[in-house]
Amino acid sequence: MDKRRLMFVRMITASLVRRRSRMIIAMLAIIVGATILSGLELIYNDVPRQMSAQFRVYGANIILTPTGNGEMTHDEIEKAIAYFPARELEGFTPYRYENSRIHNMPVTLAAIDFESVARTSPYWHINGAMPTQDSQVLVGAKVANRLAISTGDSVTLENSFEITKHTDTTLIPSYEIYTDPETGEVFCDHQLELEVTGILETGGSEEEYVYVTFHDVEYITLSSRSFDIVEVSVASTQENLYRYIARINENMDTLTAKPVKRVTASEGSVLTKLKSLVLIVTIVVLILTMICVATTMTAVIAERRSEIGLRKVLGASNQSIMIQFLCEGLLLGGFGGIIGSVLGFFFAQYVSMNVFSSSVSFQPLLVVVTIIVSVLVTGVACLIPIRSAVNVDPALVLKGE
Repeated sequence: MDKRRLMFVRMITASLVRRRSRMIIAMLAIIVGATILSGLELIYNDVPRQMSAQFRVYGANIILTPTGNGEMTHDEIEKAIAYFPARELEGFTPYRYENSRIHNMPVTLAAIDFESVARTSPYWHINGAMPTQDSQVLVGAKVANRLAISTGDSVTLENSFEITKHTDTTLIPSYEIYTDPETGEVFCDHQLELEVTGILETGGSEEEYVYVTFHDVEYITLSSRSFDIVEVSVASTQENLYRYIARINENMDTLTAKPVKRVTASEGSVLTKLKSLVLIVTIVVLILTMICVATTMTAVIAERRSEIGLRKVLGASNQSIMIQFLCEGLLLGGFGGIIGSVLGFFFAQYVSMNVFSSSVSFQPLLVVVTIIVSVLVTGVACLIPIRSAVNVDPALVLKGE
């Protein structure tokens, strides 16, 4: 480093040290601004993931349905599910619906995998327990009230159908088969006794179904047909969800993927408003930081009018004076940005844990952005007082006017 540069560095550091009380105030303003900026940047970038995870409590956000006369077999479903990244896939639950009777009253059966539905529908409130094996049933609250069913009761599913030459009667007890004496047609009143382990309460349409295992629905219907619908829960941004849906619809002919609008629309609306709020707060904080730094630098420059006048008398150019003051401000901005970046991570971590109950990941790129923004904000804040400083008339200043 040559002597001129060394002298320049000494002038800047000496100036900062001599006026450390005012510089500390400016530094604190920059640190506070950088801390909030860094923290909000982390939260802003992590909000889509956090919000998506929170909205998964309200159920699946994508459904798969058969296309036309297509069939959603297990293999077809697995092929569609492969389009979702494993790290974002919360779970998926196939449904098969059938009509049956309980106490001679019509009911709609929903065959599901009870382990998977606990992941895709965590909002389900069950009075009792979730079925864990065949011959157990979960009854919706509306069905339970209509049929006076309680947890622990035994219910009998009944299914009547005509027996043809294509019907497999190996699973039908002989006493369930009867022949119409007038027409000679053979019918069956197939039955299956189940234990009610719980009553489902959601306040929605889920209360209108009786939930059984796939094995039990195949037994009562003597059919192992394909699935009617698949609910998929994916913890991802709205943009990614629509991208996954488009890929499935472009590459698969037997099924169609659709968003659950009541979930995705609400998620998108809340996310947009939250991002707007974070952006507004960030802008306000940067403006306040700029005002505080500008005020402090104005006071510092006012104290140094004699120094500025003397330097101009000795031949210092306006450009050199501006560069010195600007470097002092940029140095404060750099240090404030570094400290604020570190504190901002802890600030974002605290907010995220208390609001979303989830931690944020450290992002080095945001540290660089915070430092650059801090330096730019400080530089802009210093420009106005610095431009007024170089317009000082040396003669008037040295005369004490």
